[in-house]
Amino acid sequence: MKRVLVVEDEDTIREFVVINLNRAGYETVEANCGEAGLKAFDEAGGDFHIALLDISMPGMDGLQLCKELRRRTDTMGIIMLTARTQEMDKVTGLMIGADDYVTKPFSPSELVARVDALSRRVDMLSKPKTQQAPDEIHLGEFTLNLRRRTLTKSGKNIELTQVEFQIIECFFTHPDTALDRTDILNSVWGDSYFGEEKIVDVNIRRLRMKIEDEPSTPRHLLTVWGMGYKWSTEQ
Repeated sequence: MKRVLVVEDEDTIREFVVINLNRAGYETVEANCGEAGLKAFDEAGGDFHIALLDISMPGMDGLQLCKELRRRTDTMGIIMLTARTQEMDKVTGLMIGADDYVTKPFSPSELVARVDALSRRVDMLSKPKTQQAPDEIHLGEFTLNLRRRTLTKSGKNIELTQVEFQIIECFFTHPDTALDRTDILNSVWGDSYFGEEKIVDVNIRRLRMKIEDEPSTPRHLLTVWGMGYKWSTEQ
C-alpha cells in the first residue's frame, strides 16, 4: 500500500483528504502543521510515495516544508493544496520542487485523480528501463542516463525531480524538435491530466535555472514562439 503524507492545518479539510485517499487504497499519515509534517517524514525514514502540503499554515508553511522535503528527497511526489487567490504561491511551489497543485475547493475525484497520476509517474521512474532501451543519451556536454535516472553536464550531476527528469527525457528523445505544451503535458502528466498548461512553463523555467549557464538567455532549452519548446543541439 502506497503511503501519503497529508499536511493540512484545517481539521475538516485534512479529514476529507484522508478519508478519500484511504477509500482509494492509499495509506495516510496526518500532520496538522509543517513542523509535525517534517517530523513525521523524518521518523518514517522518508518512506512516503507522495506528500500533500497545504500552502497556508502557521509557523512552517507549505512552501517552507516543500523546500525542506526536497532537500531530503528528489523521488517523492509533492502536491500543493492552494487557494484560488494564491496564484504566485502556486508558481513558487513549483519552482522550489513541487510536482503539481490542487486548488481548493476540490472534489474527491479530482484529488484522487491527481494523486493517482503522480503516483504512476513516481512508479515509472522507480522501475528500470527495458533491456532494449539505450543506457545513455549524449547531447553535447549533457549525458542522460536512463537506467540511473541521472543528468550530467560536463561530468557534473544535475539534481532533478521526477517530473524534471521526464521533461528532459522527452526533449532528449526528440532533439531539435519543437514540442508544444500539450505534447509535453501528455507525455509527462498524462492525457487525463486536467490541470493548467502553465505547469509546463514553470517547470521549463526551473529546468533552465539548473542546466543553462545564463537562464535568461538559454542556449539549450529554447522557446519556440507560438508553439512551445525544443532542445537545441546547436552550439
